Amino acid sequence: MEIMPIAHIRNDFVTKFGVPRQSGLAPSLISQVVFQPAYRIADALRGLEDFSHLWLIWEFSEAKQAAWSPTVRPPRLGGNQRMGVFATRSPFRPNSLGLSCVKIEKICLSTPEGPVIWVSGADLMNGTPIYDMKPYLPYADCRMDAVGGFTDAVERAALTVVCPEALMARIPSDRRQAVQEILAQDPRPSYQHDPERVYGMAFGSVDIRFRVNGSVLTVTDVIPAGGSSPK
Repeated sequence: MEIMPIAHIRNDFVTKFGVPRQSGLAPSLISQVVFQPAYRIADALRGLEDFSHLWLIWEFSEAKQAAWSPTVRPPRLGGNQRMGVFATRSPFRPNSLGLSCVKIEKICLSTPEGPVIWVSGADLMNGTPIYDMKPYLPYADCRMDAVGGFTDAVERAALTVVCPEALMARIPSDRRQAVQEILAQDPRPSYQHDPERVYGMAFGSVDIRFRVNGSVLTVTDVIPAGGSSPK
């Protein structure tokens, strides 16, 4: 079976670092679903405007490996404990496919690029290829009695984000809430805990530098992407 991308995602994540580990964790993060030329047909989206959420089926295009392993090290278990690959959402899978539930914010059928879907809460890097999409069906997809396996016991408390006003002002105003939500999820690799280490997260037009000490993340600088700190 050969499958081809029907679309790609467009957002501010130019690298993998900082991308939310699951969809919906940064609800203010806005992305666009932009279709490939062969699929820029408004009729293909007829009726989608009546749904609130959408499943995206996509490829871990930046996390491919020549061979797959039957076990992986989930980041939320500290990277030290192995689980079966099919019991995780690791990107290192036999077919490198991802599944995300996103909220539909708006649908524009007539743009210079054809129909474009604005979605929130995506956990995809900019340029990620999308192979299919399906509407989220509350009556079938929402299981109130579901259990989360080993993830139910994993601490998921959000970090407290501290960002001086002067630094926050360097982030475009329509991106600030999303940045705070992303940082609160702790973008660091789960095995790194050095409170003195400065991390950098590229996000759209800026690079955000921060430290984490315990449960507090402090933004130390915000600079133009690829540039240096303003004087």
